[in-house]
Amino acid sequence: MKEVILLAIGAAIVNNVVLSQFLGLCPFIGVSKKVETASGMGVAVIFVITLSSLVTSIIDKFILINLNITYLRTIVFILVIAALVQFVEMFLRKQMPPLYNSLGVFLPLITTNCAVLGCALTNVQKGYNIGVSVIYGFATALGFMIAIVILAGIREKIEYNDIPTPFKGSAIVLITAGLMAIAFFGWSGVI
Repeated sequence: MKEVILLAIGAAIVNNVVLSQFLGLCPFIGVSKKVETASGMGVAVIFVITLSSLVTSIIDKFILINLNITYLRTIVFILVIAALVQFVEMFLRKQMPPLYNSLGVFLPLITTNCAVLGCALTNVQKGYNIGVSVIYGFATALGFMIAIVILAGIREKIEYNDIPTPFKGSAIVLITAGLMAIAFFGWSGVI
């Protein structure tokens, strides 16, 4: 149990999917302008990564390995992720239209968000069982949400500051993300 808790904390903070592994940078940079939008994207990513970790682990264990067709993992995992994102998109369009509109093009991009596929492939490569895969997936997605919400909060505050012209726009966002990565990396000796 202790190992699973350390794995979850490590996935969320030390080995943060965005700040350490550099996966999922497109929505991380694109949706982090407002905390509300970043939170919505974070919740959607938590749902997709957690559920895709469960479904891909089950498919891998009971179908791909048994039929000796593990070479199809990537294709099958992408199809599962695409189906889950479609489900999230339909739900948000029906239940939360303002959030759906604010996420815009970035919601369908969760399908191609390499953080989702990276998490599913990491579960397989590390040999995690189904339960640990779900916990790892949830912790990874939680780490994504933590990072994107923090960046969005900082970006909202940066708007009111006088920033030198060469650093305006994407430059200051990338510098901020780099400083966040250093801060998260500081936890590596603790965990």
